[in-house]
Amino acid sequence: MKANNKRKVFGDAVDLLVDEIEEREVPRGIQMIQIKKIQSFHDHPFHLYEGERLEDMIASVKEHGILNPVIVQKIDGGYEMLSGHNRMNAAKLAGLKEVPAIVKTDLSEEEAYVYVIETNLMQRSFSDLLISEKAAVLKARYEKESCQGRRNDIIEEIARLEGKEVEVTRGHGDHRMKTRDTIGKEYELSGSSVGRLLKLNDLIKPFKDMVDRGALYTKVALQLAFLPEEEQNLVLIVMKEKKTKVTIDIVMKLRSHSGALTDAMVRRYLSTEPVKKKCYKVPARIVEKYFVGMDPNKVDSIVELALEAWFHKGKDGADV
Repeated sequence: MKANNKRKVFGDAVDLLVDEIEEREVPRGIQMIQIKKIQSFHDHPFHLYEGERLEDMIASVKEHGILNPVIVQKIDGGYEMLSGHNRMNAAKLAGLKEVPAIVKTDLSEEEAYVYVIETNLMQRSFSDLLISEKAAVLKARYEKESCQGRRNDIIEEIARLEGKEVEVTRGHGDHRMKTRDTIGKEYELSGSSVGRLLKLNDLIKPFKDMVDRGALYTKVALQLAFLPEEEQNLVLIVMKEKKTKVTIDIVMKLRSHSGALTDAMVRRYLSTEPVKKKCYKVPARIVEKYFVGMDPNKVDSIVELALEAWFHKGKDGADV
């Protein structure tokens, strides 16, 4: 064993991993790969851990190393991460230079995406995912690759690596595309909800991030998703410049020009100032005389009743 502590941590981690692999009958082939040679998956739909969860993972890596290998695929000039984005991020922040990895080759785009989606679902429940992450998961479920048998093999392999058991369905029906209602039942969603989430995959990433943060209403985002990508980018640029939000009324106007939307149109619609409603403020002397310390909801009720009595009295012909 080398004297270098970081290498020793990795050596111990790999030794432990090999023991677990033998028990689970997972194929051998773990390599130590430099973190700088690994890039994120090109269409990674999940957000990296932050805050306490990230700090806990960093502390664990410092103490124990990476106990489960990441899964990467070989690409020109290095590797692309399939499973283990958070582990690699924690290892990097912990000061490590290498991670134990299982290297995959000759994967189709669909097969690679199965690794990305399934490993995240084994770490977190569907209900814990952000809106854009749920949309990505449902898309993967809906647009399954043609070879269902290969998909099942991948899911079973991932489950063994994670030390978990999963039930995979086999048979003639696996070769048919699941309907939205069928997928909805799997995730306790209605078919229409599945449809809406699937559509959100057509949003550009900045809008997806805004939906996840609550900075963009889902119903507005859904309508924006019907715009071509270049038109969505136009809307985003103007929103940032004018520091304004898109309402459902505005987005429906924008969508009516879908396919022919111009920068000038976007600026015109987003420049429309909403009509400001006048409101009456109760003078401080009246508040101090009648409402000091009173629940605001009760104040509203009293004012409303007083106004109703006043105007009703006027309608009766009395002196007002």
